[in-house]
Amino acid sequence: MNTEKDFAPLTSNIVRALNDKLYEKRKVAALEIEKLVREFVAQNNTGQIKHVIQILSQEFALSQHPHSRKGGLIGLAACSIALGKDSGLYLKELIEPVLTCFNDADSRLRYYACEALYNIVKVARGSVLPHFNVLFNGLSKLAADPDPNVKSGSELLDRLLKDIVTESSKFDLVAFVPLLRERIYSNNQYARQFIISWILVLECVPDINLLDYLPEILDGLFQILGDNSREIRKMCETVLVEFLKEIKKNPSSVKFAEMANILVIHCQASDDLIQLTAMTWMREFIQLAGRVMLPYSSGILTAVLPCLSYDDRKKSIKEVANVCNQTLMKLIMPEDDGDNIRQFMLQQLDGTADESFSNRKNSSDQSNTSQDLNTSNHIGESVTIDHSQEALDLDGIVLVLDRHLHDTVTGMMTRIAVLKWLYHLYIKTPRKMFRHTDSLFPMLLKTLSDESDEVILKDLEVLAEIASCPAGQTEGQDSCESNSTQNSQSELNIPISASTPLNSCRPRTLECSPSTPTMNSYFFKFMINLLKQFNNEKRLLEIRGPFIIRQLCLLLNAENIFHSMAEILLREEDLKFASTMVQTLNSILLTSTELFQLRNQLKDLRTTESCNLFCGLYRSWCHNPVATVSLCFLTQNYKHAYDLIQKFGDLEVTIDFLTEVDKLVQLIECPIFTYLRLQLLDVENNPYLIKALYGLLMLLPQSKAFQLLSHRLQCVPNPELMRTTIPPDHVQLLQLEIPDRSSRPLLMLFLNWVLQGARPSEKPTAPNRQVPLEINYSELLQHFEKVQNKHLEIRHQRAGRNDQLDRKPPRDTETTYCV
Repeated sequence: MNTEKDFAPLTSNIVRALNDKLYEKRKVAALEIEKLVREFVAQNNTGQIKHVIQILSQEFALSQHPHSRKGGLIGLAACSIALGKDSGLYLKELIEPVLTCFNDADSRLRYYACEALYNIVKVARGSVLPHFNVLFNGLSKLAADPDPNVKSGSELLDRLLKDIVTESSKFDLVAFVPLLRERIYSNNQYARQFIISWILVLECVPDINLLDYLPEILDGLFQILGDNSREIRKMCETVLVEFLKEIKKNPSSVKFAEMANILVIHCQASDDLIQLTAMTWMREFIQLAGRVMLPYSSGILTAVLPCLSYDDRKKSIKEVANVCNQTLMKLIMPEDDGDNIRQFMLQQLDGTADESFSNRKNSSDQSNTSQDLNTSNHIGESVTIDHSQEALDLDGIVLVLDRHLHDTVTGMMTRIAVLKWLYHLYIKTPRKMFRHTDSLFPMLLKTLSDESDEVILKDLEVLAEIASCPAGQTEGQDSCESNSTQNSQSELNIPISASTPLNSCRPRTLECSPSTPTMNSYFFKFMINLLKQFNNEKRLLEIRGPFIIRQLCLLLNAENIFHSMAEILLREEDLKFASTMVQTLNSILLTSTELFQLRNQLKDLRTTESCNLFCGLYRSWCHNPVATVSLCFLTQNYKHAYDLIQKFGDLEVTIDFLTEVDKLVQLIECPIFTYLRLQLLDVENNPYLIKALYGLLMLLPQSKAFQLLSHRLQCVPNPELMRTTIPPDHVQLLQLEIPDRSSRPLLMLFLNWVLQGARPSEKPTAPNRQVPLEINYSELLQHFEKVQNKHLEIRHQRAGRNDQLDRKPPRDTETTYCV
């Protein structure tokens, strides 16, 4: 370096000035180098040009001496200026040593390197694009430089590069994306800001379609969205908004499937902004891509369902998640069950094949503008051609739903949404869903103990669909009964719904009750397990039992429910529970508006079906004597009611028994038994009704119920008074003056006795309503005695286990009932 020939064609003055610590002297040397290189360009002496650049690079820019490195940098910039448009031929040699200086420990030297590169790029312009990746890599490092001067210089260079890229049509996006994907995961705020600014620029260039490579950088963008800097978050949010606008304009070129799982991950983020943005994207993806999103349904539900239970602090996220949930649900069609023929036939029958398809498409895109709707429908139609892309991940969906049901911390709205999903899946894809029923059934039964009435109601809808859906048949699916064959007398009625296949044959099932041969295998199983749960959870029966049974009577057929439960209770070994359950069912039967039709069916036992229903209920109602009498009152079997009450003298009268009699008296005064009270006017045709009521009166101690029934019976008219003529010997009695009004009721009872005893030879006239011949009342009475004897035996055995002493009689009940 001490001799001139070592740096030829550079003179010793140039070499000395380049090594000087003063910037002005280095600048003079740079001007000399510029003149020298211009001469070589004029002579087309490329060899000398390369030699000069090599000397400046190796001996100066990469020197160990800091002033020499500064001189080399300014010298390389001078060469680029002298070369002009020909600098593109030497860019690699010019750029590489400058970029090496970006890593120098001296901040001043990094600044000079940035200045030199700026001059090189400014001269070369579009020629630097083949070297864009190395320039971008170097700039990304300077963007995070701690020195403000260096950072300022890098910003100038950055703007220059952005201008060049924007003006050029030769930018190699394919080569750049891998570098962008790597740098986007930087944790440095300034580097992130640098990355976001470049993405914004590239997105605005018409010739650059960054949307094709969005799956490569989307995850990194959501990472940056969680930055602590408010400015960076705002910039990143702007980028994502612009991308989403582009997606809505050009959905046909969007790779929805490749980005679905990325959104699923970020929809579960703890950061509210990230979660809201990801959920908004998910909503648009489901509406735009349609059934393409079905394979990712399980992941989407994993992210969406918990958001439905958010409070008002996250109201925006909750609302968007709700739209995602509903839109995704609408994408599932009967075709996903492999039953295309049935769907086609149903549409042909009502002539709405094309209309129903159009409605389904429009309903999934209701929140978009009209332009977006048309685009979405177009995409949906094009997507449905490739069925391999829309395979429903039913197993994954059921797994997610089941997990949320088992999770004890799941919010109420989430549980409701899960149950709505299960109901929807059983409606749309019953065949596939019944493969999972055995695993879902126990948890669905357990959910009946939920604290929310709305959850229980949705749970009952699912269970009712399982119990009534023909897809739940387990055998005999190849044999169909003739449509003209009349149902047997013990067959339960199955309401026919739109979900019933056109060729449903209702075969007998393995687990069906003999009296329910046409129900699917889960109906009787449901009834059995429901009663078991009531037995195990007495509080559930007490608080929610009537509500559950009433709702089931609305969702299923009330006759089915009562007939099957009666049959199960007939074989119940826990007699105390059977008595309690019969009491509950009887109360529901007599008081619930949902059972109005069933009560009317039982009031008039003129058909074989109604008689069979009465007998089926009666055999189980025998577990509770008072309920049995009330059933006889309901069915107007007054003589049998009187016979039953006569048997009450052989029963063990307890406080609970008297309480039930008290409740029955209250019920007789209710509107449900209006017809019974009106029949008291026809004394001659309803003698056993009066006798039965007097029997109840004699059972009651002196209580309010006793007074109530006594007053009612005092209103019963004298049959002699109902005649047109009154015997003379009775007229004197009727004309007696009774000064004491308190004794008038007793006298009227006496008069009634006299009038009834005046014609002992007359027999009561038979009632107008004929007693059905199908009912063997003697056999029913024997069954009642048998059941009650078994109850008495069990009570004695229980008392014997508790106390080896003689069983004491029940305490006197006068303190409770007597006035």
